[in-house]
Amino acid sequence: MQPENQDKPFDAIVAAVQLPNVSDSEFESSLAELRDLAKTLGYKVVHTFVQRRASFDTTAYLGAGKRDEIRDYVERHAGDARDDAPGHATDPQADGIEMLLIDHEISPSQARNLEKAVGCDVMDRTMVILEIFHRNARSRAARAQVEIARLGYMAPRLREAAKLAGPQGRQRSGTGGRGAGESHTELDRRKIRDRIAELQLDIDAMIVERQTQRARRQQGQGLASVALVGYTNAGKSTLMRALTGSEVLVANKLFATLDTTVRALHPESVPRVLVSDTVGFIKNLPHGLVTSFKSTLDEALDASLLLHVIDASDPGFERQLQVTDEVLAEIGARDVPRIRVFNKIDHVGDAEAQLQCETELRAKYPACVVMSARRADDVAKLHHLIVTFFQKDLVEAELHLPWSAQQLRRDIYAQCEVLSERADETGAIFKVRGEPSTIQSLRERFESGRAA
Repeated sequence: MQPENQDKPFDAIVAAVQLPNVSDSEFESSLAELRDLAKTLGYKVVHTFVQRRASFDTTAYLGAGKRDEIRDYVERHAGDARDDAPGHATDPQADGIEMLLIDHEISPSQARNLEKAVGCDVMDRTMVILEIFHRNARSRAARAQVEIARLGYMAPRLREAAKLAGPQGRQRSGTGGRGAGESHTELDRRKIRDRIAELQLDIDAMIVERQTQRARRQQGQGLASVALVGYTNAGKSTLMRALTGSEVLVANKLFATLDTTVRALHPESVPRVLVSDTVGFIKNLPHGLVTSFKSTLDEALDASLLLHVIDASDPGFERQLQVTDEVLAEIGARDVPRIRVFNKIDHVGDAEAQLQCETELRAKYPACVVMSARRADDVAKLHHLIVTFFQKDLVEAELHLPWSAQQLRRDIYAQCEVLSERADETGAIFKVRGEPSTIQSLRERFESGRAA
């Protein structure tokens, strides 16, 4: 595996088999997604090979003719790279095709046979995604979740990998390779099971810790939460930065964000709103990753409101919308109130094309928001919509703060919207807007302050 950060991206090729039950548009969309994944991993896709078959080849995924075609291409590309390189006559390491990326999950034997047939390394789609997650995970929780997913991917492949390794892989661990000991493969699988169990215990402890931190954040009355969800690269991080005024990573790469980021809505409102960005979704996300990353989506489960961010400029946005809906349903967030936010409208052609796209979207999704996270006016409108959502259950009331309890004045401003203030001989009188429970709690505290 080559490092991601290089001055010059490594050349790669993509190959996929289109089965009869897969439409042309769905097939091409999946290929485009894999090319974007390759870019995130640091590869430049220089060619795509497609084969239509009734089923995958059981020995090497692609048919023999397509394997030969790819091998010819790899050899020609290697020759061209050496010819273009200074001192090519003595430089066997000149760049050629570094990797063949397969747009499906394949077995170790298929990968090994394919590597032998085409003359370069092979990665399937699942391994590409796992590698991206591995490189981008920053927090302790995300790294543990990625490791579980990678180990889960490896475990069922060890037996088949041992077959490829020959007698060495099946050797027993008893004295001299004989006896009742475990085979190397069995030892490796047991170590993987033990490591997964150890990591899961760590994750369980981290989940409790996060729940405690979340409870502390929510101890203050009048706190609300919004979670940004959606397809990876839909502009969630850009929108997060625009809504909160914070510096969060914004990159034109799939899965640039893996760790949940939480910031306060800015300008702050009553009630105070926390906004969280979550890991993006993708078609055919390996099930092990959906399971492992469920805890990174806990913010979506706990949120009072979801902003489902969709790339309006992507021709395949309806498929992306469907993928997100399915994953949210899988993690139990189907019933959380949701606003569909069609982002990147500024990427849809000229002004006339943008207007037409917006009209069509509003007709199909009447309650949606169509915007660009890079337009201040659009962000302000979404900000107002979020605040309005959380203020719909607020009530207006008067609070009497005795002169003996003036130290509690800041709590009124922190937890309520102050509409007016006046004073008399007994204390200050505030007309406020806030949640009923918050107002009642403040009244009780004022009474106890007066008694003290």
